[in-house]
Amino acid sequence: MKLLQNSQVRPLVNKEDRFVRPLLPDRRLNEKRVGRIFLIFALVPVILLIAIIIVLLVRTWPILQKYSLWDLISGTIWKPQKGLFGFFPFISGTFWVTTVGIVLAVPACIFTAIYLAEYAHRSTRAFTKPLLDLLAAIPSVVYGFWGIVGIVPTIGSTIGPFFHRFFGFIPFLSSNNPTGYSILAGGIVLAVMITPFIISVTYEVLAIVPQGVREASLALGATRWQTLVRVVIPAAGSGISTAIILGMSRAIGETMTVLMVAGGAAVIPKTFFEPVRPMTAAIAAEMGEAPMGSLHFHALFSIALILFLITFIFNIIAEIISRRFRVKLGLSR
Repeated sequence: MKLLQNSQVRPLVNKEDRFVRPLLPDRRLNEKRVGRIFLIFALVPVILLIAIIIVLLVRTWPILQKYSLWDLISGTIWKPQKGLFGFFPFISGTFWVTTVGIVLAVPACIFTAIYLAEYAHRSTRAFTKPLLDLLAAIPSVVYGFWGIVGIVPTIGSTIGPFFHRFFGFIPFLSSNNPTGYSILAGGIVLAVMITPFIISVTYEVLAIVPQGVREASLALGATRWQTLVRVVIPAAGSGISTAIILGMSRAIGETMTVLMVAGGAAVIPKTFFEPVRPMTAAIAAEMGEAPMGSLHFHALFSIALILFLITFIFNIIAEIISRRFRVKLGLSR
C-alpha cells in the first residue's frame, strides 16, 4: 500500500497528445481550402454554360436587329441568298423526327428495363446489361452509315410502297419518295440510338424502389404482375418520365445521324416518308458555307440558340420530375 501511495500516478496519455489541440485550427483551415478547391471545380460547368449563352446571344443579336424572333420562328421559307430566314421547316423537322424516335423507342425500352429489373435471371442481367450499355458507346456516324445501308433502302423499296398502297388514303402515311431518306428513317435510327440510354435510366429507377414495397404487396396477396403494375411502376413513374425526357433531349440534339439519313430538305413535311432537315442538321450542313459575319452566319447561331433553349427546358423538366421522384422515395437530401 505504501508503494502504491508513494508511486506517482501518471495519466494514460501519450506525449504526442499535447500536439493534438494545436493542430485542430490547421485541420479546419485545410478543410476550408479543400472545400474552396472543390467549389472552383464545381463552378467550371456553370461558367462554361454562361459563356455558351453569352456567345450565342452575341452572335444572334445582329439578325435580331433586322428580323424579330417570331418572324424567324414562324417563317416557312429558308433562302439565305434572298434574305429569307424561316426556321419553321427546321423546327418541324426536328419535332417529327424526335416524335417518331420516341414513339418507336419508349415501349421497347420500358418493357426491356422491366424485364431486366424484375424478371431476368442474374446471369441474364449480367450478360445483357453490358451489351445494352455498349450500344451507347457506338459513334453516331456509325449509326448513320448503318441507316444509309440498311434502313434507307428498306424504306424506299419496301416500307414506303407498302404503306402507300394499303394506307395511302391516310395523309401522313402516303409515300411518293422512292429514295427512302425521310422522317421515318431518321426516327428509326434515333430510336436505336436512344434505346440504351432510356433502358439504363429506367432500370436504375426501378432498382431504387425499395424491396420492402414489393414484399409488402406480395404479403397482401397480390401477384407479381399486380405488384409491378400497381406498386412498382407507380412508385417509379416520375423516374421513368425523367428517362423519357432525357432520351428526348438526346434525340433532339443528335446531328450526324439525322444529317445522313433524314434527307436534308428544308421543307415542312406532310408525311412520314418525306425528307426533312432538323435544326442540328441545318447547322452542321451550312455552317461551313455561311460567310463569316453575314446574316446567314448569324441565322445559324439563332437556330443554335433556339435548340439550346429547347434542350435546356427539357433538362429542367427532367430535373424537377427526378427531384419529386427522390422525395417520394425518401432519397433526397
